[in-house]
Amino acid sequence: MHKKTKKRGESSFNKQTLSNKIIGIFSNHPNQTFNYKQIAKRLNIKEVALKQLVTTILNELSENEILTEIQRGKFKLKSKGGYITGIVDLTQRGAAYIISDDIEEDVFVSQANLNHALNKDKVKLYLYAKRKNKQVEGEVVEILERVKTKFVGTIERSGNFAFLIPNRRFMPYDIFIPARSLKNAKTGQKAVAQIVEWPERAKNPIGEIIDILGVEGKNETEMNAILAEYDLPYSFPKRIDQAAKKISEKISELEISLRKDFRDITTFTIDPEDAKDFDDALSIQQLKNKNWQVGVHIADVTFYVRPNTGIEKEAYKRATSVYLVDRVVPMLPELLSNNICSLRPNEDKLCFSAVFELNDNAKIISQWFGRTVIRSNKRFTYDEAQNIIETNEGELNNEIQKLNSLAQQLRAKRFKNGSIDFERSEVKFQLDENGKPLGIYSKVSKESNKLIEEFMLLANCKVAELIGKTEKKPKTFVYRIHDKPNREKLNAFSKFIKRFGYQLKLKSKKDVAQSINNLLADVVGKNEQEVIETLAIRTMAKAEYSTKNIGHYGLDFDYYTHFTSPIRRYPDMMVHRLLDRYLNKGKSVPADKYEEMCKHSSEMEQKAVNAERASIKYKQVEFMSDKIDEEFDGIISGVTQWGLFVEIIENKCEGLVSIRDLTDDYYIFDEENYCIIGKHKKIKYQLGDKIKIKVVNANLQKKQLDFVMA
Repeated sequence: MHKKTKKRGESSFNKQTLSNKIIGIFSNHPNQTFNYKQIAKRLNIKEVALKQLVTTILNELSENEILTEIQRGKFKLKSKGGYITGIVDLTQRGAAYIISDDIEEDVFVSQANLNHALNKDKVKLYLYAKRKNKQVEGEVVEILERVKTKFVGTIERSGNFAFLIPNRRFMPYDIFIPARSLKNAKTGQKAVAQIVEWPERAKNPIGEIIDILGVEGKNETEMNAILAEYDLPYSFPKRIDQAAKKISEKISELEISLRKDFRDITTFTIDPEDAKDFDDALSIQQLKNKNWQVGVHIADVTFYVRPNTGIEKEAYKRATSVYLVDRVVPMLPELLSNNICSLRPNEDKLCFSAVFELNDNAKIISQWFGRTVIRSNKRFTYDEAQNIIETNEGELNNEIQKLNSLAQQLRAKRFKNGSIDFERSEVKFQLDENGKPLGIYSKVSKESNKLIEEFMLLANCKVAELIGKTEKKPKTFVYRIHDKPNREKLNAFSKFIKRFGYQLKLKSKKDVAQSINNLLADVVGKNEQEVIETLAIRTMAKAEYSTKNIGHYGLDFDYYTHFTSPIRRYPDMMVHRLLDRYLNKGKSVPADKYEEMCKHSSEMEQKAVNAERASIKYKQVEFMSDKIDEEFDGIISGVTQWGLFVEIIENKCEGLVSIRDLTDDYYIFDEENYCIIGKHKKIKYQLGDKIKIKVVNANLQKKQLDFVMA
């Protein structure tokens, strides 16, 4: 029998949750037809906006051939017999679950029935007849899309052939490399191999070495291995570097005459100390009416990087710069990112700008968007700007103090309206000249960081509003969207924090935002801070790029985009081009093409984030590798059926206390309450608990630390 959704939960549906529930209804009634009213009634949806979303989802499911439109507005599950398509989610043991929109539950496939399908491959699956109260099982009959064919691993030679032993998390098979395909790779070296053949009856795929990364354990080898593992580049093709050298940095008088000239207005940049690519600058001047003109000036990358050129295609392929512990892998060649486009002081630079007139209460009186030329007077580091804010003295003190005052008011308004204050400290490393970590510290965001952030948010928001907020049908644009959190996750998070004495109000979006902000402020300095901040972020949906605007939940903006970092993000280049086109009365661009580009950018962004995390994890393990048998205070940061994840308080390094090493009792995992409990002595280890651990192993290849209770 269908359970009715509580009335209060109506507006808690996000698009993905609602889509899954609609697919569930059709899967449970494969022979019935439904229109949007019948679906809305079954899900107890009464809000007009949600009913419209149901209609949108039904049409999208029909376009994606999950549903068939039998007659106008009436839909039925597309008949597929015993076959479905889905994505492989490989387990550590080599079996998999297939995640499919065609069926409500995940389908289990044993390793023997995967038929060479690998993690994230798109496959056609034959479903076995379901046995009562048993997991649905199936067999892969066709690999529709092989997602990954290149793998990183360590070479093991044996006579005139070798095996590449890959990271088990991504690939459960060793790759056989015949002598002719070895390229002189030696045992112990890390290399990249490409699968060229996988005979039907062979256990192992056959591959060829396409790059030798170097000796295992060396910093350069390991950082490049992390990039290769996530299919990210570690160098530019020579032709791209050559093309960059041909771009002139001279600005013609004609070009300057076509732009608004800000060169005589006080302008400066504030960036991290080690930054070389300055893609944003702020200008400020007081107008005759006593209001303030604030310019948010962004490097005009698209003036130099033209469509259909090699540099443009390479930038799209990369979609983002990648920030590892010891390096930046830029999206654009360094000649562009650090030189021609970078807003360096005392040089004329071309920009795309958002210029605002604000009164003393930070109210926007007017705004202007267009191409400009600027000349930055000063390059500040965040620490230098922070020192001026705190001491009230230094170069451009008055300008920085005024901008800080306006930024604080903008920030206060944003939080009052329902923006959530997700602000976490960053893990940073002190490295020697060989990349070896000497120390770990946390970097916290201060007023100087927030000053820049606030004006970047303002520019991003107002650019998106300019194109999207219209009475007519809005033109195709690139938005940065952030869906509502899943209601079940929010409820579970709310229940978890109650045991620490905190409460969440879940009645409205504003209540949720306000109570999360209060919570994040209350936990600062407490044992449970790290755990609660991490869980709060996990409760939220992921932000991504899309032409389909649903607003940004976390920031509480109905319209939001990324306009302010085109040196390091491809979507910002897309936004610059579209904004220029529409300011010049150009026609709307094809939504399908741009949606595909948005999807690619979101995927590449996630790969870059994963690579950054892997590099941090590697350096943490490396830092701890000479601290075996030492004891540390830690906090339980994760609880699973196989053990406790513990984060060391003084250096943020996380390791696992295996449940097998807890020999004082038989422990039972309580998933709902994030804890394990001893069956006999009833000792409980819970998320957020403070414990003392001893380091027993540091495995660099697995990027894994093993602890035991001290």
